[in-house]
Parts: sequence; structure tokens; C-alpha cells
Amino acid sequence: MKYFKFFIVLLFIGIILYIYQNDYQNYLSLDYAKNSLKSFKDYDLNNPIQSKLIFFFLYVLVTSLSLPGATVLTLFAGALFGWLNGSILVSFASSLGACLAFISSRYLFRDLVQSRFNKRYHSISEGFTRDGIFYLISLRLIPIFPFFLVNLLMGLTKIKLITFYWVSQVGMLAATIVYVQAGEQLSQINNLKDISNPKLILIFTLLGLLPWFFKFFINYLKVKKVYANYNKPKKFEYNTVVIGAGAAGLVSSYISAAVKAKVALIESNKMGGDCLNYGCVPSKAIIKSAKVASVVRAAALYGIETAAMQVNFLNVMNRIKAVIKQIEPHDSIKRYSEIGVECIIGEAKVMSPFEVKVNDRVLTTKNIIIAAGAEPIIPKISGLDKIKYLSSENLWELTELPKEFLIVGGGAIGCELAQSFQRLGSQVTLLERENGLIGRSDLNAADIILNKLKSEGIKILLQAELLEFIDANSAIIKKDNIKESLKFSHILFALGRRARSESFALENLKLELNPNGTLKHNEFLQTKFPNVYVCGDVAGPIQLTHMAAHQAWYAAVNALFSPFKKFKTDYRVVPSVIFTDPEVAQVGMTINQANEKNIKFEETFYETEDLDRAICEGELTGFVKILTDIKSDKIIGATIVGPHAGELIAEISIAMRWNLGLNKILSTVHSYPTWSESLKMTAGRWRQNNKPEILLRIVQKFHQIRRG
Repeated sequence: MKYFKFFIVLLFIGIILYIYQNDYQNYLSLDYAKNSLKSFKDYDLNNPIQSKLIFFFLYVLVTSLSLPGATVLTLFAGALFGWLNGSILVSFASSLGACLAFISSRYLFRDLVQSRFNKRYHSISEGFTRDGIFYLISLRLIPIFPFFLVNLLMGLTKIKLITFYWVSQVGMLAATIVYVQAGEQLSQINNLKDISNPKLILIFTLLGLLPWFFKFFINYLKVKKVYANYNKPKKFEYNTVVIGAGAAGLVSSYISAAVKAKVALIESNKMGGDCLNYGCVPSKAIIKSAKVASVVRAAALYGIETAAMQVNFLNVMNRIKAVIKQIEPHDSIKRYSEIGVECIIGEAKVMSPFEVKVNDRVLTTKNIIIAAGAEPIIPKISGLDKIKYLSSENLWELTELPKEFLIVGGGAIGCELAQSFQRLGSQVTLLERENGLIGRSDLNAADIILNKLKSEGIKILLQAELLEFIDANSAIIKKDNIKESLKFSHILFALGRRARSESFALENLKLELNPNGTLKHNEFLQTKFPNVYVCGDVAGPIQLTHMAAHQAWYAAVNALFSPFKKFKTDYRVVPSVIFTDPEVAQVGMTINQANEKNIKFEETFYETEDLDRAICEGELTGFVKILTDIKSDKIIGATIVGPHAGELIAEISIAMRWNLGLNKILSTVHSYPTWSESLKMTAGRWRQNNKPEILLRIVQKFHQIRRG
């Protein structure tokens, strides 16, 4: 197929060269049209149908091959057939020829452009998918922009052929009529510039801008309609009111205060939100305690003799509370009040796009940022009322170590906590509906985590479903289509989190929801009300603390400076980490994701068991996998498994963010012996796989010559 396309391109080039070599292009010149007009009129008089068919197919041929001469043919149509018949012929012939050029460009070049400029291509193509009609009709209405170039460029986008046809038919009509009418006076035209005077170009340019003015007007009417039932205050008490003091709410209010805006932050529960109180902080604290327990058990492997180890679970939980207490000041009312944020504890109720009620106050605000976070998903299972279940919100209230701990959900949270409690002394059973752990992560990484958890004694039930609870300590599950009873002392649901969005969707604003329960918003994080923004878990698409903070910057800045300046949220490089032992870190695409998008790539794999630092520490399980563009060292995705993977992924994230390839990593000095050397080793392996064989043979010959 590739060679066939290459043959077609050569054929096109050959045809065009043949035309120019034999001066056939002169038949499309203005002088030839004027000199031969009389003979063509005579032919048209005797053969009216044939002459129009010949002209039609000639016009289609010229436009489909993107040859210069379409303007002369348009003038000639007016002189030969009159403005009405000429306009009809040219209008349909030009649109058909444009479609043929469009199809040729799409068939021959789109895959090449997509693979070569993948990220930019998808970004531009998405813009054309959304606003392609407006772009195309504007370009069609402005004749100063070469129509043949429009045909070729549009073929590279995802705009539909039928859309391209009718927009071209309509968009080129005005210019066609003007040029055909001008052609009725062909004998008086000495230069094509005679009909392309500045006044005419200005008129067409204004016509070209009309669709955008129309779009702006439609958007204005839409915005006016959504605000129709609300009274906008003449003055506002606040520039921004932020709802939710988790990661997203804290960052957006911090940024707002930093640029001297007046901002209020409302929190109904605890400052710091889920991350500080129920998620990131306590989970990482218990992971550390479990890691220490694991290291002590393995002390003999390092030549250390120890007495019998004993886990004091109550002390572990007290340490977690102490860690939270130590970090609390970073997210406290005191700190945020000192930087200019008015912190209010209470339940926020959005009364209108400009009013938020909290306690007995109604705050008027120019903007609202909803950062309400998410809550644990608890499945509706028969007999749920018979048990006392745990979630991330009440897990940290435990005072006794669960003996038989059933954890439902084999994602990141489920695996982290399963390993931690197993290491602390629980007998953990991990139940997962899918055929593997840690969701859509790299398959090699998922296999390593599965084997690691099994090796530590965790009972893992894949493709298993929880059907019902019999009593407080037993349930019926189905695995391999066989039902069986399962005993447990404690059960934890780790099935992910659901956005806290329903109250905002169902109350006064009636905001729209996505299928996953997040609030609908545009690329600027605006809801249907341009002054109401969302960020964090309530917005999606990824529930990560650093994603929430990332979105918060955009929400705060766009809220405060729109419409003068606003930024589209950039999701290109967002790393994620699963804090199991070993850690799993990922950024960009996995192999499966790249294959789903038909992106061609090269995989470079390095097992860290060969790394000096790994050998010194006895941590031999892990790897670095980097996906690069098939034709360059540009990184499109990476997965790291091993100790400190969450720290190592930052180097790859920086490289991807600033378009630095593997050659740059290879040429960077890394300290020895460190875990970061694994990245340089991977880059070196890529370089070895892509060494310039021809150049090396030349250099080899050069050295032979120098030896005499």
C-alpha cells in the first residue's frame, strides 16, 4: 500500500511535469483565453451541450490536479456562457474538483502527516472537527487564499467529505459569481489583478469573517439565554468563591489570592479534603510502616540478625494521625487566611451563577469554582445493611488489625492497601472483577504486581464478583461461574471514587453531568455558565491530586482574567504513580493505548536487575519501558516499575513536556550509582538499536586507513 501511494504521487508529479514541459499550461493563460474566445463561441453555438461538458470536465481536471488556471477558466466561463450558465457550471465543477483533490490528499498524505506530527495533528484536527465549517467557509469566502491549498490542507483533517462538499459549494459561490460576471468583459481585462483590486478583496475578507461574527453572536445569545432567569448583581462582594478545600480548591484559592483577588473558600468538612485526611497522606504513611515491617522481616538477607518482630497496629494508626497532624498546617485556615483567603466552614449551596449561600450568609461573586471532590463508590449489593463495611473515609478509625481482610477492587488503592495490611499481619483476600490488577496500566507492570502480591501471601481472586452478603462476616461470590462462600472479619470497598456533583447538578443551576458523574465543562473548565468553573475530581478525567492542582491553576486564572485572556487546559503530560512495592509509574501512552490510536512506535525495554544500584540494594524486580516515535527519539510514553519509580518518572515527564528526546537523556550526566541511571541505560539501549550503520562502516574504514 505504501509503494502504491508512492507510485500515485510520482504519477501526479509526472503529469504536472509533462504539462509544463510541453507548455500546455499556456492553454490556461489569460492571453490564450482572449485570443481563442471567438472560435470557442462558434463551437458553443453549433455544439452547446458538448462544449459545456468539455468545459466542465476540463475545470474538474484542473482543480483536482491543483493546477493554476482555475481563475482564467472562471473568467472564460462568463465570457463564453454568460454569467448564469457560467456560474452554475463553475460552481459545481469547482466543488467536484475540490473534492477529488481533497480525497487524493487524504488518501496519499494524511497517514504520513499524522504519524510525523502526531500530537500537533490531533490537536489541530480536533479543532477542525469542532469548528471546521467556520474555518472552511471563511477560507472559501476570501479568494486571496489559494483554493487549491485549502483543498489539500482540508484533506489532512478529519472533516467529513460531505461537509467539505456543501461548505465549498456555498462558500465559493459568491466569488464564483463575481469572477464569472467579470469574465463577461474578458476583452477589457489585461491582468488578473484588474479584478482583484483591494476594495474587492476587502469585501470578500469581510464576507469571510461573517461566519465567525455569526458564531460569536450565536454564542452570545446562548450565554444570554442560560443567564436569563438570574439577576446579575451590579456589584460583587468577591471575585471568586471556591467550593471545596481539597487539593483543587486550595490551589485555586491560593492562586486567586496571590494575584490580589478577593476570594472566599468554603469547606463543609475538613480543610485539606480527601487527600490529607483520607487518601494520599494516610495511605502513604501506612505504606511506609508496612515497608519497614517487610524490610525487618528480610533483614537476614542483608546480614542483620534481629529478634522476633512484632507489629503494634495501634501505634501504626497513631503514627498516621500524627503525620496528618504534622501536615495539617500546610492546608489550614490559619495559613490561607494569612495569604488573603477568607475561609468559611459550612455547607455551600449555589443559589445562582452569582450567589452562594453558606450558613446564614449569601455571598455575591463574579465567579464560582466548584472543587467539591469525590466520595468512595459503595456498590448496591444485597445484604449490605447486614455488615459494617470500610471505605477510605473510615478505614483510618481502625484500632485493631483486621485478621481476615477482604478488599474489593484491584485498582491502585486496592493493591496498595492489600499489600500494606498483609505486611502488617492481616490475611488479605483481594477480589477483582477484571482479568488483571491495576486497571489499564502496562501489562508487564500488572504482571509484576500480581506476582509480587501473591508471593507475599495475598489471596487474589480475579474475574470474581461479589453477589450478596449472608451475614456480618460472610458473602457469596461468583468465580469461573461457580458460586462459593467467602469468610472475612473486615471488608474494604476500594472501587474508586464518584464525583460529588449531583447536588450541583440538581439544585438551582441544573448543571449537566457526564456519564461518569463528573460535571460537564469545556476546555477552559467552564460549565454551561461561563463564570462557573470546575476542577479536580468533580471535573475528571483523572482522579489524582496533582491533576486537581493542575486544573486548579487553569480554573483560577481563567476565572479571573477571562475574557481578556484564558487558557485551554493542557493534559498532554500527566504522570501517575501506584505506590505498591515495587512502585509503578507511568506517563504518556502505554502500548495498548498507542495501539488503540493506531500510533506507530518503538519500544525500548531495560530490566533494572542489571543496574548496579539495584544489585547493591537487593531490589532486582523492575524495569523501564519507553515508547518513542517510530522515526525519532521523541518520547510518547513510559512505564517504570521499581523502587522510587514515582520520583524517576519526573525526568521523563520533563523530557516529554519540553520535547526532549532520549538522546538528550543519554547525553545528561547521571550520578553513580543511582536509580536514575536506569533511564540513561534505557536511552543507551535505544541508541544501540538505532545506530547509524552506514556511518559506522565509513568510520571503521577511516580508522583502517589511519592504521596504515
